[in-house]
Amino acid sequence: MEAVEYLKDIFRNFVRIIQSLNFFDVLDILILTFLVYYVIKLMRETRAMQLLKGILIIVILYFLVQIFQLKAMSFLFDNFLQVGIIALMIVFQPELRRILEKVGGTKVTTFAQSVERTSGNASARDKAIFGIADACARLHETKTGALIVIERSTKLGDIIEKETTSIINAECEPELFCNIFYNKAPLHDGAVIIRGNRIFAAGCFLPNTQKDQYLSSDLGSRHRAAVGMSENSDALVIVVSEETGNISVALDGQLSRDLTRESLIAVLQKYMPGTSPDKRKKLRARKA
Repeated sequence: MEAVEYLKDIFRNFVRIIQSLNFFDVLDILILTFLVYYVIKLMRETRAMQLLKGILIIVILYFLVQIFQLKAMSFLFDNFLQVGIIALMIVFQPELRRILEKVGGTKVTTFAQSVERTSGNASARDKAIFGIADACARLHETKTGALIVIERSTKLGDIIEKETTSIINAECEPELFCNIFYNKAPLHDGAVIIRGNRIFAAGCFLPNTQKDQYLSSDLGSRHRAAVGMSENSDALVIVVSEETGNISVALDGQLSRDLTRESLIAVLQKYMPGTSPDKRKKLRARKA
């Protein structure tokens, strides 16, 4: 019965609040809603969305601690929240700077507008997989260094937006990869970003790994950047060594080395975003 009365009180309070609203209150709510939407729209292209999910979990835990009156946990949360705002400003410093630059600068644009239409296209995915694998095989033969980042669920807008980046937005043709990574080409030192089964950007510079001292001394800067990118996101990163021509793949901070064209295709079919051949067969079987 107490629970029912509690729910009734909540409903009565809600009705009372609705009845007391005036035009300026509604305007205030709409402005706040727009600001929240705008911030989320800006941050969804960065790794900050992963941090926001973690903060949401902490907030839920905090309310659970208050409900069940857990004294030790309540003490820890109270002390944590006292410096929470400062901690958030430190953690989100790159994203906050990016938002302020967007507000005071050019019009906000979404990088994925022209390519998201193909992200779920199975034939485009297959073409991208074989295009990447063929390119890596050619680069392996000529010992041409390459760094290819395949964006997955974590958006890489903060990597793409740097001044050195060039937006390409082209299909994954082996010849284009070879031209980009030709050692006298202006973009060969940076990484290529694959988004929506297309070469979206080139000349991108990646974050350094946090476990540099634990990596083998024979690994060069490309391999270390690949591991660093896979530590900071869920991206799949492909490296072709400039010295040996060997093909490696970094995922979740782990580096797999000495891949062949066939083994690289298997990795791409397993981890590249989109619908894999096995899933397509299952879907067709269900429809039949």
